Amino acid sequence: MADELRPTVRARRLGSELRRLREAAGRGTDDAAQALACSRAKISRIETGASGVRRLDLGILLDLYGVAGKERDALEGLSRESKKRGWWHDYGDTIPSAYVDVLGLEDDARYIRMWQTMVVPGLLQTRSYARALLEANPAAVRPERIEQLVEIRMERKEVLAKPDPARFWAIIWEPALRCPVGGVEVHREQLAHLTEMAQLPNVTLQVVPLGVGATAGACGAFVMYGFSDSPTPGAVFLETLTSSHYLEQQGELDGYGLVFEYLRSAALDPVKSLDMIAAIAAET
Repeated sequence: MADELRPTVRARRLGSELRRLREAAGRGTDDAAQALACSRAKISRIETGASGVRRLDLGILLDLYGVAGKERDALEGLSRESKKRGWWHDYGDTIPSAYVDVLGLEDDARYIRMWQTMVVPGLLQTRSYARALLEANPAAVRPERIEQLVEIRMERKEVLAKPDPARFWAIIWEPALRCPVGGVEVHREQLAHLTEMAQLPNVTLQVVPLGVGATAGACGAFVMYGFSDSPTPGAVFLETLTSSHYLEQQGELDGYGLVFEYLRSAALDPVKSLDMIAAIAAET
């Protein structure tokens, strides 16, 4: 399977952290290669997630970079997790490679923050709404795979219901709520489901009304993932019809974090957002 050749999200996260720690310690790739008695190319592969790192080698690198305590424990835990298969691997090559990245990010995240412009966020979709979206996009989804992808999308939602769940904050543009995906009944059911999901203590939902005009969200939809107890983003995921992008450079993360804050300020507060959803449902 082609995806088995792709670095996993966890492996990329571990590699990215090792690169950051190396640079913070003032060490070059030559230093790391000398410590492991390997080539600089191997260090590069480790830091991009293309190559795994053995437990002994990880310990040597963490010693070299002066990493101890809770940070060291977290990295050793991430290394162990990077070798495990996620539940989604049971579906084989049914899942597009970009979707595999999304599932890996969601499964690890402590915080998920999203700006969505045209559709309801996947983690908040009903089964009928998800099916209608997939059926409407034959260019990206083969008909015989639709039902399995719907099942996967429903299973994704468990990240919001499991013990100690991720904290999810979605900001949605009003047109996404008004579009009657799947017809009137599916639309109504989806709006009711949004209201229900917003009652969860770990879910925050805001709506940006059309009347606000231009916003920082003109950059397009995006998802930010935080992997620690701080909501500071550790990755940003962007997706188009033909490609996906996984951003992890601090400057990029800071930029999207700022956009999210601008959108949060432009949006209705959570209570007024639910009032708008109820009003749209009444008009439907």
